[in-house]
Amino acid sequence: MTGTVLLALVLSAAVGYLLGSINWGIILTRLFHQGDIRTYGSGNAGMTNVLRSVGKLPALLTFIGDFVKCVAAVLLAGLFIHLLGPRDAAIYPELWKYAQLAAGTACVLGHIYPVFFGFRGGKGIVTAAAMIALLDWRVFLLILATFGLVFLLSKFIISLASVVCAALYPVYTFLIAFFFDFAGSPLATNAGRSLPYLVCVTLAALFIGGLVLIKHRANIGRLLRGEEKPIVPKKK
Repeated sequence: MTGTVLLALVLSAAVGYLLGSINWGIILTRLFHQGDIRTYGSGNAGMTNVLRSVGKLPALLTFIGDFVKCVAAVLLAGLFIHLLGPRDAAIYPELWKYAQLAAGTACVLGHIYPVFFGFRGGKGIVTAAAMIALLDWRVFLLILATFGLVFLLSKFIISLASVVCAALYPVYTFLIAFFFDFAGSPLATNAGRSLPYLVCVTLAALFIGGLVLIKHRANIGRLLRGEEKPIVPKKK
């Protein structure tokens, strides 16, 4: 790995983390509600708590902001590797993916532990969804279908859908990368990606999925006790 490629990866991760640290739940709650979202409801600085504690418009804007910041991080990573990476057609696609993985993972990390807000942020669901959508649309569609199915079957318990998706994200990532991308795949139509590529994308998915599960440990406890509330209140 050349020095310029390493620089591109470091820049991707650094910019991703800083963009992730711009927590729109905190910013918009202060603008709309003149308070800190972390002192309301669940104490989480994310879209769900904004919806429950502040309102629909701030929640929608929080969703857009948290999604777009990861989009920006991943696109900038592509720009960095384009400007600083090699022009070798064989290796460029993998380096491009590594830069995007570095940016997306760092952005999710920044959202959960934002340097601008005392390292107390959200749970990373929306930002992680943006990362998945940009890095692999196939995995994103599987995650989206899983989320929708669990969300509906659980009668609108968003935390359960999030936890299930976080647990399945590395599984989906490995299966898609192994069968459709990895050069050692039994499918003749594979994309010819290397073993380090397969390991890298799987480990990144494990890290993100594990981080989201850790941030949902209180929710998991409430789910096990049957105390978790649906995002849509039940009609009395």
